[in-house]
Amino acid sequence: MLPTSIDPSEMPRILQRLMATGQPDEAAAATLPRRSFLKLAGVGGLALGAFPHLAMAQANGAGPAASALKPTQQPLAFVQIATNGEVTVTINRLEFGQGVQTGLPMILAEELDADWSLVRSKSGTNDAAYHDPAFGMHLTGGSNSIKNSFTQYRELGARARAMLLSAAAARWKVDVATLRAQAGTVLGPGGRKLGYGELAEAAMALPVPEKITLKDPRDFKIIGRPTTRLDARAKSSGRQDFGIDVKHAGQLTAVVAHPPVFGARLKSVDDSAARAIKGVKAVLRVPLDRGAEGIAVVADGYWPAKLGRDALKLQWDTSAVEKVDSEKQLAQYRELAAKPGPRKFEADMAPLATAPKQLEAEFVFPYLAHAPMEPINCTVRLTDGRAELWVGTQCAGLDAAAAARVLGLKPEQVMVNVQMAGGGFGRRFAGTSDFVVEACEIAKAARSAGLNVPVRLLWSREDDIKGGYYRPMHLHRARIGFDERGKILAWDHTIVGQSITTGTVFGEFQVKNGIDATATEGMRDPYPVPMRLTVHHPQVNVPVLWWRSVGSTHTAFVMETLIDEIARSTKQDPVTYRMQLFGDKHPRHRAALQLAVDKSGYGKKQLPAGRAWGVAVHESFKSVVAYVVEASVKDGQPVLDRVTSGVHCNLAVNPRSVEAQVQGAAVMGLSMCLPGGAITLKDGEVQQGNFGDFTVARITNMPEFAVHIVPSADAPTGMGEPGLPPLAPAFANAIARVTGKPLRQLPFNLA
Repeated sequence: MLPTSIDPSEMPRILQRLMATGQPDEAAAATLPRRSFLKLAGVGGLALGAFPHLAMAQANGAGPAASALKPTQQPLAFVQIATNGEVTVTINRLEFGQGVQTGLPMILAEELDADWSLVRSKSGTNDAAYHDPAFGMHLTGGSNSIKNSFTQYRELGARARAMLLSAAAARWKVDVATLRAQAGTVLGPGGRKLGYGELAEAAMALPVPEKITLKDPRDFKIIGRPTTRLDARAKSSGRQDFGIDVKHAGQLTAVVAHPPVFGARLKSVDDSAARAIKGVKAVLRVPLDRGAEGIAVVADGYWPAKLGRDALKLQWDTSAVEKVDSEKQLAQYRELAAKPGPRKFEADMAPLATAPKQLEAEFVFPYLAHAPMEPINCTVRLTDGRAELWVGTQCAGLDAAAAARVLGLKPEQVMVNVQMAGGGFGRRFAGTSDFVVEACEIAKAARSAGLNVPVRLLWSREDDIKGGYYRPMHLHRARIGFDERGKILAWDHTIVGQSITTGTVFGEFQVKNGIDATATEGMRDPYPVPMRLTVHHPQVNVPVLWWRSVGSTHTAFVMETLIDEIARSTKQDPVTYRMQLFGDKHPRHRAALQLAVDKSGYGKKQLPAGRAWGVAVHESFKSVVAYVVEASVKDGQPVLDRVTSGVHCNLAVNPRSVEAQVQGAAVMGLSMCLPGGAITLKDGEVQQGNFGDFTVARITNMPEFAVHIVPSADAPTGMGEPGLPPLAPAFANAIARVTGKPLRQLPFNLA
């Protein structure tokens, strides 16, 4: 676990600012000193790795290419140009389906004036060069990849272009001002021409210019163009390698018998049958996450390792840990909701007593598993004094430091090779680095047992769904007073749910007055309602973590279904009612909703009998997504028939990726609505284990879908998550119109 008590003076300045304000300070991040990051011993793991050697020399002022630029600004860490002109762009994020291995190269290639047909991409490492430039740490999350690195990658491309032009000017002995770049070529006076591949070696030895001129967006040729993803062919043909596919000579595979109850320890172990399985090389007792213990079976492949685990005879000691029961937990949450607690918003609730109309509602949201298609995995190779990891991670620096701590190494002795991941939705960024620590504990124990080979930890689907770190269960209660015109006079609201950041380094700036900001994001705004918001964060023996769109997974549902219910009860059109509430303060919400309305035919076309419209709009991660849906009920089950979205994410770097992200997020939001889409516990054990009992939307559930983007030239905002939150409430609002009954829980219950 990360320590809960941290000396703020040992934290990076950007995190100090976050603790003070609760908001990232991008201006401060731009001048963040390289040596001010968290030290391993000080904060449990955010530490510097090794830089790419030449980029480090530049940043430190050594060598002919010395400059005052930081590692994150050095082209040599990000751009490789082969002699044939092929440009390889290193991305500073995890690619796990969101399209950054195309979007970030598009940004850099635009300013580089590269030939897009020759652009490739690859993943980075835990080098400091690959820190998020706004947060000063390795981070893929919060839909920040394009948003935070847009200017960074533009500048990287512009610096590399300037160096190529300078190299050509030196070779031709002409004024650099007489040259221009175009599609991977430098053009000079008299028809002279040199390809980037011919100039790259000389160009990369030149000093890196600190001041560069970026293009006018009106001159963009790559940014803003719908572009097929660079990894599309490999993925569609089955040739793409993921972390699960890593293979080295002599590599072994480990599977782990985890305790049935979180935090339990072993009482007795009989591993004789496991050791007799052909291919099993070792059976190891290892410490696990949250103080638990487990047994790792190491074998020459997954199947013998699994058979060995199945043959184990284990008795568990669960006497010292809480055994959560979902039904009892809900009753406890209801009791807690009736008690006073910390306040996020404070408003006068006196008008509730005299309001002409009143609405009371309780909402229940279950635990949710991330359930990515590629289960958890991590490969570790130990040599004397060094460790190398291959893992799909959202925070390579945090995981490297955690690995160093487990292995007794210095942070610079650990190299993390970030791998393509088959989904994650937040699960590949746990503050405890749980599965990375687990892999390192196994590798260390295997080495002590004489197995000096790489070891790949591989979880099964059941391990993944039962293995913890869920979207927290939440209870919401609301009491609202309003008048006949729908004017909200008072809104008294309570949220009960676990905090996901308490006990981690992020809790130092996310938790204020006992309230985790991630639990309340999405409440109230954009509607100017007088709200009193009370929050309770009980401690429960269930590991919790951010899940795609974090707090907005539940707050958007509550806000958008209640706003819709008020509109219905006052006989107002839900679109018109929302537009009135926006006033003139939320033009992006208005634009996104109006676009969805216009493209859907809402209010203009007649729907088939038994089908109804549903509307919702929500902002998360600085982007606004509106849905206008058509839904019906067939054989007692809710059916989403058609979805039209309006998206305001400012400049869409790759409109095709924006479309894919909205569709993917919406399908994930649809999964929350379908029967079986919940994680429940009985006597401390998770009751679901695979897709047979934990529902995800399938192709047969997919509606007709159209994505429309509001044109904008402003700097891009996030798009990995914003498509998820408004889907479920739009669907629910449509079903409420079909059945006449509001939906107050996820998954939907039409009984």
